[in-house]
Amino acid sequence: MFTGIVTDIGEIVTLAPGGQAGAKAGDRRFVVRTRHDMKPVAIGASIACSGCCLTVIEKGSDWLAVEVSGESLAKTHLGDWKVGSRINLELSLKVGDELGGHLVYGHVDGVGKVASMTPEGGSVRFVFEAPPELARFIAAKGSVAIDGISLTVNEVAGNRFGVNVISHTQAVTTLGQAKIGQSVNLEVDMLARYVARLLEHGKS
Repeated sequence: MFTGIVTDIGEIVTLAPGGQAGAKAGDRRFVVRTRHDMKPVAIGASIACSGCCLTVIEKGSDWLAVEVSGESLAKTHLGDWKVGSRINLELSLKVGDELGGHLVYGHVDGVGKVASMTPEGGSVRFVFEAPPELARFIAAKGSVAIDGISLTVNEVAGNRFGVNVISHTQAVTTLGQAKIGQSVNLEVDMLARYVARLLEHGKS
């Protein structure tokens, strides 16, 4: 489990077909350079990579390796990663850690895209487009994780929603290099899913 507060921007340094025992055709292995101190991070630990919960399978002093299944590559934008791609990293939440964002599970619900970016004072107003099946879970003043970043929704119009991204968030996440039209991993607030499910049962 995570909080949606990015703690490092990693960089893909190598990628190759999955090589671990039990890896399936279509799996892919990524090596990610990081500024995190990897000594206390155990092999098998979870790490959010641009919003997708992955398992550390190997590590060094300034790098970690993860393996991504073909299913995850197809359902997220991880399949677009190349050598040099920059990704948001967050180590898993520990008991007693501050919950600075909202509870993020690292289970990507779908892929959206950046529809527009407009400077507003010291921030940038981003408008994202969500797949229709996810848009109903996104509400004004609610939370959403975008590439693993916990953000508050300002307004919703159809399957588009806007958020303001302050300069600090731009500096410490990949949103600082975002471009119109690029894909983003979306995870909707789990509470919204449960409320929608309860309402569906209430109508049956």
